[in-house]
Amino acid sequence: MDDIDKRIIAELQRDGRLSNVELAERVGLSPSPCLRRVRLLEDSGVIAGYRAVVGHKAAGLNLTVFVELTVARHSAENAAAVHRALAAIPGVVACHMVSGNADFLAQIVVPDLAAYERVLTDHILSLDMIETVRSNFALRMVCEGQPVHLP
Repeated sequence: MDDIDKRIIAELQRDGRLSNVELAERVGLSPSPCLRRVRLLEDSGVIAGYRAVVGHKAAGLNLTVFVELTVARHSAENAAAVHRALAAIPGVVACHMVSGNADFLAQIVVPDLAAYERVLTDHILSLDMIETVRSNFALRMVCEGQPVHLP
């Protein structure tokens, strides 16, 4: 990956809806080589996709909860089951396996506290493999969707 590829990535992170002509102009290429580079970045997985960013508040999703989860037994089979179960829970927008006091950190976005209570009781607490749950409620969004800075 060279400096032009990095500039292409930076521009597309700022605005994924740029036309190829506009992108090429911004990075100093003609459209054909620019499109070729974008396709190579997509094919290699460096550019993993394009999507709409939903404004949580505008969509009525007013509560963000970061949920720390620990599992009862550590095994490959249990880990795979936990991964599948957490990915299927409504409202889970991100989930990471972490080190430290918890095994997983899930980000859940829901309309309100009652909706979170339903997610917690109907989905999370019903998982036999989960031993402890700790909920951390976001007070305010400080930053989100920051661009990835490539070395």
